[in-house]
Amino acid sequence: MTQDTSKTSLSYRDAGVDIDAGDALVERIKPFAKKTMREGVLAGIGGFGALFEVPKKYKEPVLVSGTDGVGTKLKLAFQLNRHDTVGIDLVAMSVNDILVQGAEPLFFLDYFACGKLSVDAAADVIKGIATGCEQAGCALIGGETAEMPGMYPDGEYDLAGFAVGAAEKSKLIDGKSIVPGDVVLGLGSHGAHSNGYSLVRKIIERSGADFNAKFDGEGDQIRTLADAVMAPTRIYVKPLLALLQTLPVKGMAHITGGGLTENVPRVLPENTVAILDKSSWQRPKLFDWLQAEGNVSDDEMHRVFNCGIGMVVVVAQEHARQAIQLLQAAGEKVWQIGDIRARQGDEAQTQVN
Repeated sequence: MTQDTSKTSLSYRDAGVDIDAGDALVERIKPFAKKTMREGVLAGIGGFGALFEVPKKYKEPVLVSGTDGVGTKLKLAFQLNRHDTVGIDLVAMSVNDILVQGAEPLFFLDYFACGKLSVDAAADVIKGIATGCEQAGCALIGGETAEMPGMYPDGEYDLAGFAVGAAEKSKLIDGKSIVPGDVVLGLGSHGAHSNGYSLVRKIIERSGADFNAKFDGEGDQIRTLADAVMAPTRIYVKPLLALLQTLPVKGMAHITGGGLTENVPRVLPENTVAILDKSSWQRPKLFDWLQAEGNVSDDEMHRVFNCGIGMVVVVAQEHARQAIQLLQAAGEKVWQIGDIRARQGDEAQTQVN
């Protein structure tokens, strides 16, 4: 078919898609992805599909996969023009999830969708993704950047992430060995991580708080409210994988949407209950502020937010002290926050007192 010269010539750029910007982004992110390479990567970014060889150290490897996003925390990233840490959140939400089953994260893929591509913002996001992958010890081997005019408002984007890990079949963690008398350990969070942000944003809006005013900390550690709400999700992979090599761990729960009271039961046998003592750990100021400004009940706090505990680990009582010492030596804040008891009737499987 010949071109109709009577009509103005249109290009993909005229339709709102800038192929050159996409190419520039790929070139910008290649060094970030390269830093995440690890044994097993056969082919990464640039091909139609990434290739990864399952490590030969596994005799009966089971692949464990997870996918997640960052949720409405992205709305704050747009509002504050802070794009450098949401990529860490994206990785954390998936790798922490597969970790609780005893899986070592192997590789990660991302999906970045926007209406109009800003190379600078997208590069910041993907640099954060690469940082998260380094923290988790997994390779960033692929992804997709979709520029879709009319699908998203200017300056906004959405993220999805996909992690694949491996575990020895005989060492999968499923919580079935948890019994009354076991101990519940809590690992400290960086803040709200990536959950409950619809409520966080509502409370901030109602309070009229200044994002740039001093919020907490002293000296070089002074933080603004913006710093507090944008603090990235903590990645627990390396300390907990090391713990698994040393001590038997009975169960783990990543405290995400649903907070403490809805995530801990996911790893408990039906005849058990976890009794948690909220005075046993240090709750970050952010949660005190959110509860006060939003007049949020204790029960709602515990079913929406992590309240300072980003990961729960269940071990036998005789292993609790050593587990705490090992995790502290690895740089984690960790507390003995409760214990496992026999369940009475249909009582709630996790109670925070």
